[in-house]
Amino acid sequence: MSLSVDFMGIKLKNPIIVAASPLSGNGSMISKAIDAGAGAVVTQTIANEVRLNVRPRIAANSLGMQNIELYSNITLEEWEREIYYVKEKDAVVIANILAHTPSEMAYIAKKVERFGVDAIELGISIPHGEGVELLISNIQRLYNLTKMAVDSVNIPVMVKLSPNVSNLTELAKVVEEAGASAISAIDTIRAIIGVDIDKGKAMLPTYGGYSGEGIRPIALATVAGISQAVKIPVSGIGGIENYKNVIEYIMLGASTVQLCTSLIMNGYGRINEILGDLENWLEHKGFNSLDEIRGQALSSLKSFEEISIEPYIAKVSNVCNMNDCNICIKSCMYGAISTKNDIIVIDDSKCTGCGLCVSLCKKKFIYLDW
Repeated sequence: MSLSVDFMGIKLKNPIIVAASPLSGNGSMISKAIDAGAGAVVTQTIANEVRLNVRPRIAANSLGMQNIELYSNITLEEWEREIYYVKEKDAVVIANILAHTPSEMAYIAKKVERFGVDAIELGISIPHGEGVELLISNIQRLYNLTKMAVDSVNIPVMVKLSPNVSNLTELAKVVEEAGASAISAIDTIRAIIGVDIDKGKAMLPTYGGYSGEGIRPIALATVAGISQAVKIPVSGIGGIENYKNVIEYIMLGASTVQLCTSLIMNGYGRINEILGDLENWLEHKGFNSLDEIRGQALSSLKSFEEISIEPYIAKVSNVCNMNDCNICIKSCMYGAISTKNDIIVIDDSKCTGCGLCVSLCKKKFIYLDW
């Protein structure tokens, strides 16, 4: 059984990539990620312009993190030394680059290719600063940016897309038409993480990008939609906390996954933890590679018109005496779940088969049937 994947023609020892972020801001930080077991690392966004980091710039809550950092604070020329340092370890390095015109994009792409990177990721969907409004809301401009970058280098080019747009499927198709080798999704979501109500001030001084567990459902839907729309591979990003999340992305069509927030909050040890659990799960299920499960869940997704209405109602498979919780009772808006002699019972005449209790039952005692 092997965790290795072929991504954009590059052989990776496993599907975990460290995403463009403060975690990959220089050669030393990238090296730490590689030593921790990552299959590849994407650099922090490289641009012609260097901006000083504002303070504060990162805030977190229980479901994720808001970040208002824009680009790397290392100049384009200085990145040559940083990349050379990492490549001495035979690491797979993907340069995330940002430019505002096709010619500038081509210029930076050529530069980083000469520095020795294995591939390029166009970081054109950052939701703060000048990102989404200027760079990818226009289909023709996205095509030109991608096309110019692709034509200027001899290494794979991946384009990072965002859910902060209404025409995502069209954008994915345009990227493919422009010659991109892959799509990564999703970039962070435009957000304000919260307000200090005592001071009457936002926790961070501007809109930023939100990442982490809270965005995973949005990211999964985006990856599935892109996977159904294009033939080029997808790198799934957003809220990956454990091996199950990796499998979710791959079953919805992703070839690789990118981690950031989980590593910031829990440390690099999370990489080996996920890889170990992933390998154990695959072996237990009898799979020899990730290719065997890639896209497996896509066939279960239908348009609303294709869904048949079945007479499902909730059933209880085991005796549950609520010692641990009663969340099914609290959440049943139809009043179909109650207790009898301290045992959970379901009233068939009231249950509408909505499925909420099934998803909430930690013991998996509740299921739908008719």
